Amino acid sequence: MHPPRFGLFLLPDDVKIATEAARRAEGDGFYSVSVNDHFYSPFGGPRTPQLECFTVLTAMAMVTERVKLAPAVVAASFRTPALLAKCATTLDHASDGRLILGLGAGWQVSEYEAHGYPFPPVAQRVEELGEQIQILKALWTQDEPAYAGKYFQVKNGGNLPLPVQRPGPPIMLGGSAPSILALAAAEASVLNIIPPTSNGKDFPNDPVATRRFDMNVMKKKIARLHELEREHGRKPGDIELGGLLLLGMSRDEHDSGLRDMARQLGFDDYEAARRAPVALLGTPSQVRDTLEERIADTGVTYYMMFAANDESWSLFAKEVLPHFTG
Repeated sequence: MHPPRFGLFLLPDDVKIATEAARRAEGDGFYSVSVNDHFYSPFGGPRTPQLECFTVLTAMAMVTERVKLAPAVVAASFRTPALLAKCATTLDHASDGRLILGLGAGWQVSEYEAHGYPFPPVAQRVEELGEQIQILKALWTQDEPAYAGKYFQVKNGGNLPLPVQRPGPPIMLGGSAPSILALAAAEASVLNIIPPTSNGKDFPNDPVATRRFDMNVMKKKIARLHELEREHGRKPGDIELGGLLLLGMSRDEHDSGLRDMARQLGFDDYEAARRAPVALLGTPSQVRDTLEERIADTGVTYYMMFAANDESWSLFAKEVLPHFTG
């Protein structure tokens, strides 16, 4: 099993705030920092500030030394495969080999339509993602990169300098649809297992999908992934399992703020929210116990967390993180 790792999912709307958060996360001992990849925030709308993913991660890389940079996740279709390879390679150099390249098939249809991007059905988007990964790997490793697929072609491409990490940055896929599980089994180093987004919403904005995506569903997804790994000649456990979740902590287990966080995710039952894979709620001792149980029960070891407030960040850094990494 992979060692427990903990990352922070950040939503900065200012570069200075972003770099300060990255410095703090590194100082607190977190494994990674993440930002999303959108033209406008799914937590707001077209008028909500949103920084470009690779640019802000590069700024974070320049003020840190150890923390990994893990976009969660890049919408692969926003950039041509060759441009995506160049952006990722440049960030890998800026960070001296600290990039984990999170990739997804895109889901927020409104921003595609608003900015003139085609938004084909999910099956085609995942097919395209698979071809994009093949081109990334070719551009990262081949002297004369070439690829001819159904959707994309590269002939005698160039991508120098090559990435710092060889044969390239680890690829982390995000999602849990059958097609994503199959692609991850073949190509990914990490799978960030989240509720489905094929209806045009992500889990914080889709309470129905959030409630349905319980531990039993997650475990079935993981079991299927392991079957697919075997089919591709890989061993169960070769792929590091991750999850994206809301972190809410307080020293008071009866804190009404924790109940408010559960309701924001769509849970009227607080204890049901505490059991859900998309939430990590409670006191420091409760969160430690929950994590130990989840790691043992599911094999998920990489937790990418959105801290609901500064108290949650601080309590986790001081009273939970050392228990798993110290």
